[in-house]
Amino acid sequence: MGSDLLFAASTTPAASSGGFDLLGTIMWPFKALVEAILVAWHWLFTAIGLPGAAGLTWVLSIVGLVLVIRAAVFPLFVRQIKSQRKMMEIAPELKKVQEKYKGKRDQLSREAMSRETMALYKKHGTTPMSSCLPLLVQMPFLLGMFYTLSDVKKHAEAGVGGVWLLTKELTKQFYDATLFGVAPLHTSLVDAVQHKPSGWETTVAILIVLVILMIGSQFFTQLQIISKNLSPEAKTGQAYQMQKIMLYILPLGFIFSGLFFPLGVVIYWFVSNLWTMGQQFLVLREMPTPGSDAAKAREERLARKGKAINSEGKVVPVAVYEAEQQKMLEDAERLRAQQPKRQQPKSAKRAKREQGGKPQIGDQS
Repeated sequence: MGSDLLFAASTTPAASSGGFDLLGTIMWPFKALVEAILVAWHWLFTAIGLPGAAGLTWVLSIVGLVLVIRAAVFPLFVRQIKSQRKMMEIAPELKKVQEKYKGKRDQLSREAMSRETMALYKKHGTTPMSSCLPLLVQMPFLLGMFYTLSDVKKHAEAGVGGVWLLTKELTKQFYDATLFGVAPLHTSLVDAVQHKPSGWETTVAILIVLVILMIGSQFFTQLQIISKNLSPEAKTGQAYQMQKIMLYILPLGFIFSGLFFPLGVVIYWFVSNLWTMGQQFLVLREMPTPGSDAAKAREERLARKGKAINSEGKVVPVAVYEAEQQKMLEDAERLRAQQPKRQQPKSAKRAKREQGGKPQIGDQS
């Protein structure tokens, strides 16, 4: 979450000019789904007595929309985290393979490096694509939320509704809704400063606070990942260095985007970041990278409870864990004992001496 918004901000469809809108066609089912969820939450809140045109009703509907979509893509998030973790863990081994064939440009060397690289991926059960695929699957749903909320202003001013259940009347309601009775949900920071509508100072203050909270929550989440959830080996890889650089570069992009996002999108972004922080807390606590500071902290917590993590990664009582470790040790010793002892090569002098001490065939005694 975060990089998808930067992507969306740079690819927001322009107003229709009569041509074929490929991106709009691709995004139609996702925006329709988002509208259905948003309208369902709006209907629920109005059914329990909240005014349909109130800003609070639409803000709560946005929160509900984020919760539903993020919960739906949560399994993909977990898979993405695990895949990225594996790629970062094998980064030092990949570097060794690359160093081994550094400077070798012949066909046989390239094929050998490719085979060793693929064997490494197979051994660890991952590929570069496996860490990208879950993100690619998530993005249409996340971008569907972004586009649906961003298009409210354009659709309301054109007198039309959304792509499906967000009718013209509901779009106008959303457009007119204000937070705290002052800040319109369709207004961005730049619009508020340029046009200075009534109460624009409060609108600007709310937007600035939310943008700061958005950037802060995003930065904190990424900082937790690279400081607590990486093993010492992973911190020597190139991917780790890139993450450290992006940790400080991405907030600059968020500041720029935050100037142009409508208040409704900013709220969606902030709530989504809070969800991401919660997810990351769960990952650090229950699924940390082996060898990382988070993993050590988890082992200490389990030890205080009389539990440990077995060879399959499952939490078991310490007695079971110790029995497993003892069995593994005994198995290793048994295998070592079963291996044939290595025969030391004999020198010619020693072999002749030993042969001389034995009766030779044909000797008469």
